[in-house]
Amino acid sequence: MNKMSNFEKRFGKYAIQNISLILILCYVVGYVIDLINADFLMYLTLNPYAILHGQVWRIFTWVIIPPSSLDIFTIIMLLFYYNIGTSLEHTWGTYRYNVYLLSGMLFTVLGSFIWLGIQYFLGSRGIGIYNNSNVASQFFSTYYINMSIFLAFAATFPDVQVLLMFLVPVKVKWLGILYGLVLAYDFLFSGSLVIRIAIASSLLNFLIFFVTSRSHIHMTPKQMKRRVEFRQDIRRNSRVTKHKCAVCGQTEDDDPTLEFRFCSKCNGNYEYCQQHLFTHTHVK
Repeated sequence: MNKMSNFEKRFGKYAIQNISLILILCYVVGYVIDLINADFLMYLTLNPYAILHGQVWRIFTWVIIPPSSLDIFTIIMLLFYYNIGTSLEHTWGTYRYNVYLLSGMLFTVLGSFIWLGIQYFLGSRGIGIYNNSNVASQFFSTYYINMSIFLAFAATFPDVQVLLMFLVPVKVKWLGILYGLVLAYDFLFSGSLVIRIAIASSLLNFLIFFVTSRSHIHMTPKQMKRRVEFRQDIRRNSRVTKHKCAVCGQTEDDDPTLEFRFCSKCNGNYEYCQQHLFTHTHVK
């Protein structure tokens, strides 16, 4: 945690605010492209073979590939992921949430190249490996990264209740366990190497997070609210004010309508609010 804090001091200023919203906006761009020319999306997927043959933009553009077709359930899902992502960002801090999400993307890219290396080792070449890479790119997507966001939320707020199918209240930790079992089943029994690599690489960020933070990740909504309020108080109290009354200590933050003046009869730079400007004892 100390190493993370040192990195945060150095690189925290570069953290992207509201990164969950940016990810959803990327999906919006993907849906627009899908409506205009669905075939064009195939030139944006995470195809490691194509990347090595000059299509380097795929390293970045794969994040705009929508997780599913656009319908009312997809919209609800995206809103849900936006809410839980924003909650994690407020609780962990923008920098740590950035590290979590971007590391999941980085591990996914690395996983795709590991899969490609295995294909070369097994003897695949030419058009065959290109076609295989096109198929594999469907699995190296943000789907499992979104799953890692949900698992992190379930681990951080295990007792938060959600409405399953909009009707049944259930604690999010049970949904997290259910999703974990589904992923474990897919990993063990899917019979597909590419799925196993995609799951392992995309969820590696969650495994690292869980192992390094398991002793202090559980939080209730009240604890989350207190943490947010504490940070707000720290920012408010650490803010440098321009004016402060030497008698009552009020500043422009306490009352924006207050007027402040320096007293010419006091020895030193003493400033007073309008209530004490003429009633204070002069400093000699």
